[in-house]
Amino acid sequence: MTDNRNTILAVILSGLVLIAWQYFYNAPQMERQRAQSQTQADLAKSAPQTAPGTTPQPGATPSVSTPASQPVVSRAAAIAASPRIKIETPRLSGSIALKGGRIDDLSLEKFRDTVDPKSPAIVLFSPSGTAHPYYAEFGWVPAAGSTARLPGRETDWQQEGSGNLTVDKPVTLKWDNGEGLTFRRTIAIDDRYLFTIKDDVTNVGSAPVTLYPYALISRHGTPEVSGYYILHEGLIGYLGEKGLQEHGYKAVAEAPVLGSGRGFEFNVTNGWLGITDKYWAAALLPDTSARLKARFLAEDPGPKVRYQTDYLQDPQTIAIGGTGSANARLFAGAKEAGVVGINFPLAGHGGYNKQLGLNHFDLLIDWGWFYFITKPMFLVLDYFFHLFGNFGVSILLVTLLIKILFFPLANKSYASMAKMKSVQPQLQALKERYPDDRQKQQQEMMEIYRKEKINPIAGCLPIALQIPVFFSLYKVLFVTIEMRHAPFYGWIKDLSAPDPTTIFNLFGLIPFDPLAVFGPHVGAYLMLGVWPIIMGITMWIQMKLNPTPPDPTQKMIFDWMPLIFTFMLAGFPAGLVIYWAWNNLLSVIQQSYIMRKNGVKVELFDNMKATFAKKAVEKT
Repeated sequence: MTDNRNTILAVILSGLVLIAWQYFYNAPQMERQRAQSQTQADLAKSAPQTAPGTTPQPGATPSVSTPASQPVVSRAAAIAASPRIKIETPRLSGSIALKGGRIDDLSLEKFRDTVDPKSPAIVLFSPSGTAHPYYAEFGWVPAAGSTARLPGRETDWQQEGSGNLTVDKPVTLKWDNGEGLTFRRTIAIDDRYLFTIKDDVTNVGSAPVTLYPYALISRHGTPEVSGYYILHEGLIGYLGEKGLQEHGYKAVAEAPVLGSGRGFEFNVTNGWLGITDKYWAAALLPDTSARLKARFLAEDPGPKVRYQTDYLQDPQTIAIGGTGSANARLFAGAKEAGVVGINFPLAGHGGYNKQLGLNHFDLLIDWGWFYFITKPMFLVLDYFFHLFGNFGVSILLVTLLIKILFFPLANKSYASMAKMKSVQPQLQALKERYPDDRQKQQQEMMEIYRKEKINPIAGCLPIALQIPVFFSLYKVLFVTIEMRHAPFYGWIKDLSAPDPTTIFNLFGLIPFDPLAVFGPHVGAYLMLGVWPIIMGITMWIQMKLNPTPPDPTQKMIFDWMPLIFTFMLAGFPAGLVIYWAWNNLLSVIQQSYIMRKNGVKVELFDNMKATFAKKAVEKT
C-alpha cells in the first residue's frame, strides 16, 4: 500500500514539474521569440513616449531633461526631420543627426531579424521622437555659474567638407556659438563597431572658459529581457577597482535617489560602461587613464522610464586663444567574441579588449560564474566551426572529445553498473526473503555490494560529469551571437532556438500550428519536435541498460524520466538537444561494450536482435 502511494505521489510530482517547466519557462520563451520576430516597423506603432531632453545642466553630471510629451513618429519620419551624414561600413549603416550631433540611427547589416536573409537588419539606435529612442551623445558641460552657450540637442551643426562617414573617411562637424567659442567634432569609424570621437574647442573670446567633457548613452523605455537568471541585460560597466557592475533595469529604477532620477554613481579611473542586450550592446570606452564621474541613471519623466549611462571627466580651462580637446570612443554593435575579445589563456582573440588596453571588456559577454568552463567550451566550438563551417558538427565533435577525455572514469562507472546488473537476481531474492524488513534488506544489499566490490553511487558519475558540460553548452548557445541563426542540417535553421517541428502536426504535413491555435501556455505542450523525440528514445535505451532500482518508487521515477525530459528539453535550444541525444547514443555504445566485456547480457539489444531474426525467418 505504501509503495503504491509513493508511486502515485512520484507520478503526480513529475507531472507538476513538467507543467511548471512548460508554464514558467517554455511558454514564455516561445512567446518572446515570436515577439522578437516582429520588425522595427511593427515596434514603431507602439504607445507614445516623451521626446529626448536638453543638454546637461551647468556644473552637473550630464543628464537629459524632458520637455512636454510629444507624439511618436515613425523611425523614417524622425530620420528625415534632420539633415544627416550617412554611415556606410561593411557592418553598420545609419546616420548622424546634424541637429544635435547625436549618433542615433544605426543598423547592423550582418544580422537580421529572422533566419530569412531578406528580413530587416537589426536596428540598434533610433532617434528621439520614435517609439524606442536609443542613442549616444557627446559634448561639454559648463562650469557652475557659467553663461557660455554650448551645443545641445537643438544645435544645428555644419559639416566641414562633404561625403559620408566610412572606414577610410572621417567626418568633421562645426558650430560657432557667436561668443568666441568654436566647436569641432571629428568622428571616425573602423571596419567593425568602434566610433572614435574627438571634440575640440577654440576660444577667441574675451575670457577663459572652463568646460567638462561628457559622454552618454540614453535608452527610453524598458526593453523586454530574455535571459532570466542566466543572462544579464541592462546597464553594465567595469569601473576601475569597483570591478564589474551589472544592474538590471528594475534595479536601477529602484536605486537610491540620484540627481533628477535614481541610480548609482562611481568615481573611478580605467573604466567603461554602457547598456547591453542579449546579443547587442552600446558602450562608452573612455581613455583608460581618464578620471571619470560615472553614473547608471533611471529617470521617470513620463509614460516610460529613461535609462542612461554617462560619465563626466575632469574640467579643462581654455585660455583666450587656446584650444581644449576631449577624446571619446563608442562601441555600438554585436557582441562577437572575436571583436569584443576573450581574456583567456591561449584564446587567441584580442579584439578591442586587447587592442585598446581596456579593463575586462570581454565581460561585456556574460560568460557567467563558470567562465572557466564556458569560455573553453566556446573556443573549442569556434575552432571546429572554422574547420568544418557548421556549429552543429562542432557540437558533435566536442561531445566526442568530452567522451574521450572522460573515457577512463566512465568505464569504471559502467563496469560498476554492469556488476550491479549482474547481482539483480540476488537483490530480488533479498526482497522475497525479507519482504517486510526494509532495514534487513539494506544491510544484506550493502553486504553483497561489499563482497562484489560494487560502488552503488558509481552509476551517477556519467550524469554528474554531464551536468557542467550541459550547463556550459547551454550558456554558450544562449549568450553567444555566433550561435544565433547558426544552422545544422535539414529543418534546423537555428541551433539557438527550439526544434520548430512538432509530432502533433506530423512534423509539418498537417497545416496546424499549436501555438497559434492554443496560445503559448497550452501550445507549448504540443511543440514536441523530432530531435527531442530522438533524445527521449536514446535516453530510454540508456535507462534500460542501467540496473533496475530495487525500490518500486525509484523504478517508477526512472521509467518516467525519459518522457519528462523529452517534454522539458523540447523548449531548449536545438543545439543542446542534439548534444544530449548524441551524448546518449555514445553512452549507449560505450555502456553496451563494457557490459558485454564484464559478461553481462544486454537484454534489450539481444531481444531486438532475436525479434529481427525471427521476422527474417518468417519472410523466407
